[in-house]
Amino acid sequence: MHNIRFVKMVASGNDFVIAEMKRMRADTIRTIARALCQRKTGIGSDGLLILEPSTHADIRMRIFNADGSEAEMCGNGARCVGLYMHRFHRRKSLFTIESKAGIINAEVCNDSVRIKLTDPLALAQDVLLSLQKKLNINYINTGVPHVVIFVEGLDAIDVEVIGRQVRYHRKFAPAGANVDFVEVAGPSQIKVRTYERGVEGETLACGTGSVASALIFAMKTGAKNKVYVHTRSGELLTVFFENKKGCFRNVWLKGKAMIVFSGTSFI
Repeated sequence: MHNIRFVKMVASGNDFVIAEMKRMRADTIRTIARALCQRKTGIGSDGLLILEPSTHADIRMRIFNADGSEAEMCGNGARCVGLYMHRFHRRKSLFTIESKAGIINAEVCNDSVRIKLTDPLALAQDVLLSLQKKLNINYINTGVPHVVIFVEGLDAIDVEVIGRQVRYHRKFAPAGANVDFVEVAGPSQIKVRTYERGVEGETLACGTGSVASALIFAMKTGAKNKVYVHTRSGELLTVFFENKKGCFRNVWLKGKAMIVFSGTSFI
């Protein structure tokens, strides 16, 4: 049995269990993640964030989805870790977080946290994807892979069904991809709904998905430096960036994060 001291945190509707642990076998952590993330029998969360010492940054963040799979990066999770470090380790307001996607910078100001992501990769626009009918999709990796699909009538989109079909499409095998459905809400504003791999369903927000959607939107519309993202939770995220001839650099994600409760779980 493992006694796990944890903190439950939320950022823009994405919720996480955060725990500092000594290094464990990956299969053990996967089992723990599946148990803790259960909504009915566990603490309930979109993912488990394991914090470990790092020789390259202030802390190392490992991300385990609700199904036990390990992800490379989580934007809203990294924002929660920034606030966690600020509140529980009495550190300064600037932190570095090691992730599988690279080193993430985090800055805390009251209950607002912004992170600087690694530079995006593999941007592709207007690719036809064959499902029951052809879909016009876009693709970008913002630490994890995202398919971005522009739609009208976002609230009526069947995110679970279409998202699952795209997530498991052979084009993105074997790792799969997250799927973001985007509706334009104004000159520098979009609304986003995301199907997340690992959670295997829609979440109330996705940090890397918000960034992916904002950057594709900027590429298509010429939006400059900043895009506001309306999430399913109702909270607003802001994506800042530099766009130099289609090459995005200095990408930041900003929004609120909060501590919900803490405790000990016996697994």
